[in-house]
Amino acid sequence: MTDVQQDALNKAVESITGDMSALWIIIAAILVFFMQAGFTLVEVGFTRSKNSGNIIMKNIMDLCVGSIMFWAVGYGIMYGSDTVLGGLFRSSPTEQGYFFFSASDWHNLFFQTVFCATAATIVSGAIAGRTKFSTYLIFSAILTTIIYPISGSWYWTFDKNAWLDVAGFVDFAGSSVVHAVGGSAALVAAILVGPRIGKYEDGKVKVIPGHNMVLGALGVFILWLGWFGFNGGSQLAWGGSDTVAAGSVIINTNLAAAIGAVSALFFTWIKYGKPDISMTLNGALAGLVGITAGCGAVNAWGALAIGLICGIVVVLSIEFIDKKLKIDDPVGAVSVHGVCGFLGTVLVGVFASEGGLLHGGGGKLLLVQTYGSLAYIFWAGITSFIVLFALKKTIGLRVTKEEEVDGLDVHEHDIEVYPEFTTTEK
Repeated sequence: MTDVQQDALNKAVESITGDMSALWIIIAAILVFFMQAGFTLVEVGFTRSKNSGNIIMKNIMDLCVGSIMFWAVGYGIMYGSDTVLGGLFRSSPTEQGYFFFSASDWHNLFFQTVFCATAATIVSGAIAGRTKFSTYLIFSAILTTIIYPISGSWYWTFDKNAWLDVAGFVDFAGSSVVHAVGGSAALVAAILVGPRIGKYEDGKVKVIPGHNMVLGALGVFILWLGWFGFNGGSQLAWGGSDTVAAGSVIINTNLAAAIGAVSALFFTWIKYGKPDISMTLNGALAGLVGITAGCGAVNAWGALAIGLICGIVVVLSIEFIDKKLKIDDPVGAVSVHGVCGFLGTVLVGVFASEGGLLHGGGGKLLLVQTYGSLAYIFWAGITSFIVLFALKKTIGLRVTKEEEVDGLDVHEHDIEVYPEFTTTEK
């Protein structure tokens, strides 16, 4: 083969590999898009039937509002090349303003759009059943336009000059960038909105069970499926050695979810005398959230360890937040996404094959992982508080007592999702 022929062959292979990479990212993004259905089912199943329609509307609007706002503004903030304040903030690099993406960005725009919607929808479940729909829409728009894009710009940039990237921080698919940000915002929102009526009375904690565990379980299965795109797509490549890496990421993701569910099951079996269904489901999600940061940095044993730890911690966290702090989080969003997002990010510093504490790396990576994740938590927490507190003092966060008792479906949307029966719960 002549040099000219070899050069032509190399260019053809490079072109095909690039096309396959773009195709894989789009397929992965479609899987992540489907996760929105999973979040909807989990939140509907884990809460009361009278608020099902409201939850459906919040989740679909997270996707719709997030798609528009991230396209219009957020993507430019996240991937702009002009840095401000030492790289803490970015802006669009061209005269086109924030609409700067070209054809080469389209697949990445779609991939990051569904990630952005995921961060927003985490908040929905934590404040289910008592929050004004109009207020929620405003907050969702601000989170997808400003809060999440800025957090993403700290690490996920094309030029690799983001301050956390330079520091050596590792968050492969977003345990902190997506989940800890959403979990931190959810915690602030749950505190400011306050608990559901009857949740804490006379110093006692009342269990308000979800109305349909089947829907909740189906939602978890959908999320589990979508996570293969969430983590596997974050490889951002297809072909050659990258195929092995993407496969390893998917295996690690599956192992962490499986052991997370198993550890939560046996932990609750020992603790309560019976294996708890909702905790087991949340254990699977905790494993998924926990491994998201290190799925490309740890081996299979590290993935199992992270999933096992997160599966146990999520049970303890849900109990602590509910019973000790008396913060009402109907679906456990703060524990699953916030606590396990932070924990999974930090554990990369322990189990990473390169630089991890258990692999001879010392404590440098562990330190970077800790302060990097805390930076995301504080950023999302502080900005969410400012926005939500302003909304509380102006248009209000919470519906009236009558609206909450009757259900948000009737008062906010003039519909009953289950018209065949009438609920009398108060």
